[in-house]
Amino acid sequence: MSSRRSNGTVLGVTALSVALVALVGLTFMPTQYVIQRPGPIYDTLGTALSADGEEVPLIEVDGARTYPTGGTLDLTTLQVVGSPDRTPTWFELALAWFDPSRAVVPLDTFFPKGVTTDQRNSRNAELMVDSQHEATAAALNELGYDVGAEVKVVEAIADTPADGVLEKDDTILSVDGVAVDSASVLRDEIQKREGEEVALVVERDGEEQDVTLTPEKTTDAAGDPFWLIGVSLTTEYDFPVDVQLQLDNVGGPSAGMMFALGIIDTMTPGKLNGGENIAGTGTIEASGAVGPIGGIRQKLYGARDGGATVFLAPESNCDEVVGHVPAGLDVYSTSTLEESLDILEVIADGGDTSELPTCTR
Repeated sequence: MSSRRSNGTVLGVTALSVALVALVGLTFMPTQYVIQRPGPIYDTLGTALSADGEEVPLIEVDGARTYPTGGTLDLTTLQVVGSPDRTPTWFELALAWFDPSRAVVPLDTFFPKGVTTDQRNSRNAELMVDSQHEATAAALNELGYDVGAEVKVVEAIADTPADGVLEKDDTILSVDGVAVDSASVLRDEIQKREGEEVALVVERDGEEQDVTLTPEKTTDAAGDPFWLIGVSLTTEYDFPVDVQLQLDNVGGPSAGMMFALGIIDTMTPGKLNGGENIAGTGTIEASGAVGPIGGIRQKLYGARDGGATVFLAPESNCDEVVGHVPAGLDVYSTSTLEESLDILEVIADGGDTSELPTCTR
C-alpha cells in the first residue's frame, strides 16, 4: 500500500514539475506583440538636447518680436517596447495588461511586414518634419501672416488616375475652379464630387496647364466610400518669419498642435497658458484643423506624471479618452487651433472651466 502511495506521489511531483517547467518556458517565449508606454515629454516653451548634445530652445523665431513665456506647453510622446528582433515575453505582456498606463498591441501595428526599421524611422522623421511645417503655417496663419502655400506633386502612383496625367513637381493651383492651398482642400473637393471627373489647373515648368481626372473609388477604415486620384502631395510654404523647431529623436506628426501653440505663445505678449503646466497632443493642418493621434491613453499618463494638470486632446480621440483619465488631470477636447486657444484663454483668465468642452460617452 505504501509503495503504491509512494509511486503516486512521485508521479504527482513529476507531473507538477513538468507543468511548472512548461509554464516558465511559455512565460518567457517570444510573442507577436509590443507594449506601448508613455514616452518623454518636451516643453515647447523650453529646451531640449540637440544631436550634438547641446541644450537648445525647442522654438526659435527670427524676423519677428518674441516675448517671455511661463508655465509649460508640453508635447507628449509614446514609446514602444519590443521589436521584430526582440518581442516582449508573455510575462511582460501580463504585467502590461494590468498597468493602465500601458497597452499591448500587435507587432505589425508598428512594424508592418516588408518595412525595414530604417524605412520606418525615416518615415516617422518625415512625418515630424511635415508636422513642424504645418504647425508653423497654422501658427502664422492664426497671427495674420501670409504663408504662401503651394501644393506640389511628390509622385503620381502607377496604375492610378494620376498616372501619366500629373508629374512630379507639378503645382496644383485649383480643382474645378476652387483654389487649392492645402492637400485637404483638394481631398475635400474630390470627395464632394463622388467620383465625377475633376478639372485641375496645374503649373508645370512655369506654365499653367489644364488636366482632367476621374477619381477611383475605395473605402476608408470605417468602410465608407472614398475617392482617390492616386497622388502623393507635399505643401511648400514661403514663411515671412523664420521659425526653427528643434527636436531630435522624436518622430511622427502628433506634436503639431502643441508646436503651433508654442509658436503663438512665443510671438505674443503674456502667458498663453496663464503660467499653468499644460500638455496635449494632436496633428495639425495649416488651416488649424486638429486631428487624431495614436496612444493617447499612454500620453495622458505621461502628461500627468510629468507635472501637467491640464491636457488638450483631439476631439476625434475622445472615445479612447473616456474612462481612462488619470487622477489629477483635467482633459478638454479640441478640433481646431482656435478652440485650443479659447480653452487656454479661459484657463489663463481663471475663468469658469466647467463650460469648456470635454470628452463624454
